[in-house]
Formats: sequence, C-alpha cells, structure tokens
Amino acid sequence: MADWNPALYTRYEDERTRPARDLLARVGLQSARLAVDLGCGPGNSTELLAERFPSAAVIGTDNSPSMIESARERLPEARFPKVRFELSDIARWQPQTPPDLIYANASLQWVPAHETLLPRLLQSLAPGGVLAIQMPDNRDEPTHRLMREVAAEPTWAAAIGDYTRLRTELLGLQGYYDLLAPLVGAAGSLDIWRTAYQHPMDSAHAIVEWVRGTGLRPFIDPLSPELRESYLAEYERRVDAAYPARSDGKRLLAFPRLFIVATRKA
Repeated sequence: MADWNPALYTRYEDERTRPARDLLARVGLQSARLAVDLGCGPGNSTELLAERFPSAAVIGTDNSPSMIESARERLPEARFPKVRFELSDIARWQPQTPPDLIYANASLQWVPAHETLLPRLLQSLAPGGVLAIQMPDNRDEPTHRLMREVAAEPTWAAAIGDYTRLRTELLGLQGYYDLLAPLVGAAGSLDIWRTAYQHPMDSAHAIVEWVRGTGLRPFIDPLSPELRESYLAEYERRVDAAYPARSDGKRLLAFPRLFIVATRKA
C-alpha cells in the first residue's frame, strides 16, 4: 500500500479518538513507568497516554513515516520531553524494557496471526501490566461489505487482486477470551466488550471520505487514477443506497468496535 495520509485520517479525528478515550478509561493503572502506543498514527492516541500518565515514558510506534512525522509535529519534544516516536512493524515489535501498558488503538486489525501476536504482547508486559486493544469490527457492515462487492466486479478485480487477504479476520469476543484467559490467570483480569458507535454523517460522500483514510486504502491504492475514480463512483453509489437519509438528512454510520483490556498477574 501507499503510505498513510495523516490529513485524511484526522479529518474525522473526534470520532476516531472517542473509542481511544473509552479504551483508556477502562485501564485501571494508577501510574506507569513506560507506556507504548502500538500503531500510534498521527499521535492523537499517544497524546491521551501522555496526559493520563504524565510521569511515564511514552513511546509511539508506527510503520508509516508520514504518520510518525505528523505525530512528532503534534507532540514536539520541547512540550513532551518524555514522549518519543519510532518506526516499527507491530508483527515483529519487541520492547527493550517490559512496558506497564501496551496500548493499540485501531491498529491490530492490520496485523495477522492474532493467535500468536496477542499472547506475545501480553507476556512482554511488566508484572501487573495492561494490554489494551481496540479494533474496528465492521467487516460485515455495508461500508466494508460493499468494498469487497465492488472489488469483485470484473472492471476492478484484476487490479485489486485477492481482496479477501487485505485485512485480518478477527477472532470474536469468545475467541479472544479463550485465547487470553489462560494467560491472565486468576490473579489477573480480562475485560472484553463490543460497542457499536453511531456517527451522523452529512452525506454518502462523507462516509466514503471516512473510510478512504483507513479501510478503503488497500482496495484503491493498487488502481490507476481512472480505475480509482470509477471504483469510488460505484462504491459511493452503493453506499448512498445502503445508508438512506434519516429524519434530519444525515446518514447514520454504525461502527462496531471490539475492546480488550487484559491485566497480567502481578
């Protein structure tokens, strides 16, 4: 894929940051020496960690140079001397020092092999540390179902390729519970829940612009300018039909998200 576009991603920053706040609110740590933001993006979630744990060293990691650059501009060292950012791939990331908090807001859905990834992250924590994860769980929502349906059409199928591999399939509430509960043990804690946010959007085009910053990228990045334009036009036409105007003229975008807060036994 092409590099991420921080300006497009932050166009709906308030809506994107709301689940990040909700996730952090369920983290029971009173203090932290080291907190890591995996997949920090433009730094909006990292800023939450720095505010919550002002005495902690905070590391934001991302595999996108443009996102890291945007995060450093948002949280300059002069104002946030305990915050630093670094390029890394979550699939291979290993902490040099066991963190008290590993926080991953809307990033792990891009990383495969959760059956091994999440246990590794949990076991890399300091004793009593917390693994806090939020992931979009919207593969079956019209926005994402329509991405795949349009991608399967002959006009775009050859250029896009195997769209079934463009995003990691989540394990579900029960799957993540069964995976992590034995590792947490009776002395730790495991909190898993699913919430569907409802975002009023001005138009079908606004919904398309929202997903262009994230889930739609793997579908349109391989396309030529002409194919991209036609794909987006057809996709928006179908989104317009799938999300009819409500009583105030807005389109109501349902956005389910899955949350995990696992505390390693002290």
